[in-house]
This record gives sequence, structure tokens and C-alpha cells, in this order.
Amino acid sequence: MNSLTKALITLVMVSLVGFTYMSENKKSKESVENSETTISNNEEEVLLNTSLVDYIDKGMMKASWYGPKFHGRITANGELFDQMALTAAHKKLKFGTLLRITNPKNDKSVVVRINDRGPYIAGRQLDLSKAAALELGMIEKGVLKLKVEEITLKGINFPVIALN
Repeated sequence: MNSLTKALITLVMVSLVGFTYMSENKKSKESVENSETTISNNEEEVLLNTSLVDYIDKGMMKASWYGPKFHGRITANGELFDQMALTAAHKKLKFGTLLRITNPKNDKSVVVRINDRGPYIAGRQLDLSKAAALELGMIEKGVLKLKVEEITLKGINFPVIALN
């Protein structure tokens, strides 16, 4: 895995955690002037939980997986296909799009990055790498309807990164 891919995965993982911070209401002038350290009855500590990550529901998609036969070949975006990377193929989504895929039968989820085009079998909307299929517990079944959510970073235009 090249360093650009590792950096992208690290950025996504940190962003998924989100940020939590605490802010305290300003103490009244009287409290400050009197050097009191207690919070008055009408003041309280406020906990704000904000996340930079948005999940856009893309619905259920019929998904399959691909691996050994394509391992090491060039993908549609120019990368070498690595069956053990968390990637996927879709006919229309932009390269670099991040998706959270959930198997509703076992509630297992995985985040994948679109780096290829396909699948080319009628009725299927998504082709997952072998690694993603393993994480979702769908190797033996081969084809499943999975919940798909696009991951976006709020307020950030996240450009597709070209690999040379």
C-alpha cells in the first residue's frame, strides 16, 4: 500500500472518530469579582458533541465480491488491484468516494474506497474487494443486499486524488 493511500485511510479514521469538546458558560461578573469557584444555579457545563462526518444513505445495493482472478491488474482509476485492500467498484460513483457498507444480516460494517468500475453482471450495483467481503462475512454467500452510506466530511470539498 503506497503512502498516499495510507495517509488517506488515516485521515478517514481520525475523521470518523469526530471531535468532542466541552465548553463552560461564562461565570457571572459577581462570581468573578468575588473569586467564587462554584457555578451558580442558572449556569451549567455544556457538553457539545460534533462530528465532521456525514453519512448519506444510498439505500440497499446488491453487492458481490472479486479478488484472486483480478489481483495485481490495473483498476479503472490506474491503481493496481489489491484484493486485500478495502476497495470497491461502482459504475458511476467518483473515484475516491468513501462508502460505509453494512451487512444487515450480521450488522458488520466496513469502509471502502471506490477505485474501479463495475460490476458487469446484471442486477448488481457494487463489487467489493475480497478483504471487504471477509469483513462483512459474505465470502461464502457471494452476493448480498447491503446497506450503503456515502461518507462525506462536512464543509470540506474532498477532491479526488490522482495517483501517478
